[in-house]
Amino acid sequence: MKKDIILAGVGGQGILSIATIIGAAAVELGMHLKQAEVHGMSQRGGDVQSHLRISDNPIASDLIPQGKADLIISVEPMEALRYLPWLSKEGWLITSTEPFKNVPNYPETESVLVEVKKVKQHVMLDAEKIAKDLGNVRAANMVILGAASPYLGIAFDKLEAAIREVFGRKGEEVVNLNLEALRAGAKIANQN
Repeated sequence: MKKDIILAGVGGQGILSIATIIGAAAVELGMHLKQAEVHGMSQRGGDVQSHLRISDNPIASDLIPQGKADLIISVEPMEALRYLPWLSKEGWLITSTEPFKNVPNYPETESVLVEVKKVKQHVMLDAEKIAKDLGNVRAANMVILGAASPYLGIAFDKLEAAIREVFGRKGEEVVNLNLEALRAGAKIANQN
C-alpha cells in the first residue's frame, strides 16, 4: 500500500495535527513515513501545506511529484484548489466548504466551490459547522480527517487509536470531542 497525501489549509486550522494523526496510525501499522511541511508567513492566517507519504516499502523522497497525489485533504477550499496540480487523475479531493478569507481579494465562495466540484472525485462538507454543532469549532480538522478516512488505506480504528494517543494528555473530554468529529466526517464521506 502507498498513499501520497497533500494536506492544505491556513495557519491555525490544524493541518499539522491531521498529519500527526495519520502518521501515528501509519507508524502503528509498521508503515514507512515521510513528511515535508511548509508554514505560511504567520502562525495564523498564512498558508500551510504538508506532503505526507506513507507506504509498505521504503520511501526515497518526502516530496510528492505533481500529478501523483492520491489525496488532497484541505480545511480551506481555496487552498485545496492551490494544490490541484499535484492531484492524480484518480485522486480524491476532500475539503471544507467554509472559506478562511485571509486576503482582501478572496474570490466569491461559490466560484471556488464550483471549481472544487469540477474534480471528478471529491467530498465537500462544512466541517466548521459540524464541529461547532459537536461543541468546538477547533475540531473541524478532525471532521475533515474523518471525511478523508475511507480513502487513506488505514483502518478506522487505527485513526481512533492515534487520536487517543496524540490528544490523550489533553484529557478525556478533548479526546472524545475529536473522536466524535472524526466519526461525523466519516459518516458524511460514507454517505457520498
